[in-house]
Amino acid sequence: MRYESTAVTRGVKVEVATRFVPEQSSAGSFVFAYTVKITNTGTETVKLTTRHWIITDARGGLREVKGDGVVGAQPTLAPGRSFEYTSGCVLPTPRGTMHGTYQMERGDGSSFDAEIPLFVLAAPDAGDSTRWLN
Repeated sequence: MRYESTAVTRGVKVEVATRFVPEQSSAGSFVFAYTVKITNTGTETVKLTTRHWIITDARGGLREVKGDGVVGAQPTLAPGRSFEYTSGCVLPTPRGTMHGTYQMERGDGSSFDAEIPLFVLAAPDAGDSTRWLN
């Protein structure tokens, strides 16, 4: 898999790859799948406790999603370990973006936000995003 967006925060590497899901999409409802790989490149064990997503469609519509863990899990990552999952997003436009943070907790109880890099969701025929802003 080719990851398209990558960010590293305090030793937590977040990589994202996306794909359009045409068989689940229809006019006005565009379905995208995204795969996230989280790798602990640091020296301390960390646990992913919460997520915060900011999802923007091509018309500027904004949606925030907050919750515990990811896909029903709160993975603990020892140094050198990874966790990978696939989830999805439905947009009213054929193009949009997502980004956000994962709250990571250290063994001593302190926490920090690991960046989820901005990534583009785009149907293959979406073309230039400016044409969808009208």
